[in-house]
Amino acid sequence: MEAVLAHLRDAIERGEYAIGDKLPSEAELCRTLEVSRPVLREALRALQTMGLTVSKTGKGTFVVATAVEDPTFGDYAASDLLEVRRHVEIPVAGYAALRRTPENLDHLAHLLDRMERETDTTAWVAMDTLFHLAVAEAAQNPVFRRVIEEIRDALARQSAFLNELGGRREQSNREHRAIVEALVDGSEHDAVQAMAHHLDRVETTLTDIVRPNRATNPTEGGPEA
Repeated sequence: MEAVLAHLRDAIERGEYAIGDKLPSEAELCRTLEVSRPVLREALRALQTMGLTVSKTGKGTFVVATAVEDPTFGDYAASDLLEVRRHVEIPVAGYAALRRTPENLDHLAHLLDRMERETDTTAWVAMDTLFHLAVAEAAQNPVFRRVIEEIRDALARQSAFLNELGGRREQSNREHRAIVEALVDGSEHDAVQAMAHHLDRVETTLTDIVRPNRATNPTEGGPEA
C-alpha cells in the first residue's frame, strides 16, 4: 500500500494529474499497478486524508491539490488536532497521576496488555482511543473526558493513518506503557513528560509522512503487489 500511495502521490505532485483531473478507475489502476483492490483503496483513502484528492460516489476520485499541506482526520485538520491534544492531554496526564483510583489503573493495565498482544490494526486503533479516554477518566473531571470524546473519531483516523504509513504501533505501545507507569507511581512530572513525548512522536511521524525526503524516487522499480 505504501508503494502504491507513493506512486500516486508522486504522479500528482509532479503534475501528471492536475487539479480537477480524475484519476483512472480502480479497475484500471489495479491492472496498471498490479495490486489488489483493497490495497488500492487504502492508498486512495490515504491520498484523501492528505488532502490531495476527493472521492465522489459514482463519479470517481478527483485531484484537488498538488501538494500536501495539512492532513484532515474526520472533521479536524491534523495541526488543529495536535494543538488541542497538547493543551488538553498533557495536563490531563498530570492530573490523572494525582487522582487515579485503583480501578483506573486496573483498566489501563488491562487495555495496555491487550494492545501489546493485538496484531489487527483496526482492533488496536479502537483500543488506542479507549486508552486516551481512560487516561482522561483517571483525571476525575468529566469535562476532560467529554473533550476526548469529541475528538475520538479524529483520533482513531489519525491513529490508523500513522500505523498504516508510519509503523507506529510498537513505539506507541512503549509510550503508552511509560504513561501508565507514571500514573502507577503517582508522578505528575513523569506523566506530563511521558504524554508530551508521546505527542512529540506523533507529530514527528506525521511530519515524516506528509513531508518525506523527495531526493530519491520511492517508486523506483514500481510498486509490488
